[in-house]
Amino acid sequence: MAIDQTVARKELRQFIMDSFLIGDEGVVFSDSDSFMKNGIIDSTGVLELTAHLEEKYQVIPTDDEMLPANLDSIDNLVNFIQRKLGATS
Repeated sequence: MAIDQTVARKELRQFIMDSFLIGDEGVVFSDSDSFMKNGIIDSTGVLELTAHLEEKYQVIPTDDEMLPANLDSIDNLVNFIQRKLGATS
């Protein structure tokens, strides 16, 4: 199953803004910026993010997949979701 990456990027950005930045539009980050390095999401926030991936995209990261390479930016999230959904179709 393929996702519309443009729609997914917009949805994930909105989730990050609403959940972690509480609508603070003064914080600017690109799709490739690290959430952790930029103080956008902490380790507790990663759990909330993975719950969102499960609810919205039916993607459940395994323990081995809980890596910055999969979860630490919008680009990484979109690629991870696409890989997971592609792996199940």
